[in-house]
Amino acid sequence: MKPIRIPANYNYIAVFLTFACNLKCGYCINNFEQKLIRRKVISGKDFVLGLNRIISRDDLPVTLQGGEPTLHPDFYYIVNNLKSELNIDILTNLQFDVDEFIRKVDPARVKRDSPYASIRISYHPEQMKLDDLIRETLKLRDAKFSVGIWGVLHPASEKAVLAATERCKKLGIDFRTKEFLGKHEGRLYGMYRYPGACDGKFRKKVKCRTTELLIDSEGSIFRCHADLYSGKNKIGSFLDPEFEIEDEFRDCSDFGHCNPCDVKVKTNRFQQYGHTSVEIEMP
Repeated sequence: MKPIRIPANYNYIAVFLTFACNLKCGYCINNFEQKLIRRKVISGKDFVLGLNRIISRDDLPVTLQGGEPTLHPDFYYIVNNLKSELNIDILTNLQFDVDEFIRKVDPARVKRDSPYASIRISYHPEQMKLDDLIRETLKLRDAKFSVGIWGVLHPASEKAVLAATERCKKLGIDFRTKEFLGKHEGRLYGMYRYPGACDGKFRKKVKCRTTELLIDSEGSIFRCHADLYSGKNKIGSFLDPEFEIEDEFRDCSDFGHCNPCDVKVKTNRFQQYGHTSVEIEMP
């Protein structure tokens, strides 16, 4: 199969191993304008086959996420069989057997030179006990894993997240906060580059170009998170031997119903503020 070469301007490689999750957060960004996502999950063997085609850079890892990525039945096979040239990051809620993880994964395999942790744990105070999360995080840190915790500043849980931040800092745990994206009590939260992009009040034809490789649990590739979560307008599959990335503007008729992840003003992989995942040309 042809190698999949990542363009120089790409900032992120997101691999949604599964959309299943063992938490039920009401503000989950995966469900922005979407119902619960139910989609086929390909085998670990197929994931390894497709992902090992990728030619990336040391500073651009493959980020395994979901849902909760550890719920994929072949999670450890995937982590341990990706080629060594691919760096690995993991986004997780840590609701799994940490001792098993430590036994099965080499810390050096999920560790690289970067301004943030390779294993990034999401803290959800309404569904987690902070004491348990801290204990398991310290266990990973003591086992030499690169690990940190991130909390979303949702209006309903902001105080709890900020309190957890202070507590973790005293323990030497890297705890960072993220802006809440989405709607709460009729208000849209988030800083977006393109006015009206996420309002859901109209649809407009534009041209859009991404800086991210987005792969779903079926191995399909999408131009943006809105398409990924809805399962429409896929642009290819990493199991197609002829697939290659075309770094170009694509026609879109759904501006106004963008997913916040695509149009949010945020930091890039170097933690430099001002990046947006997509570039949009208006007519």
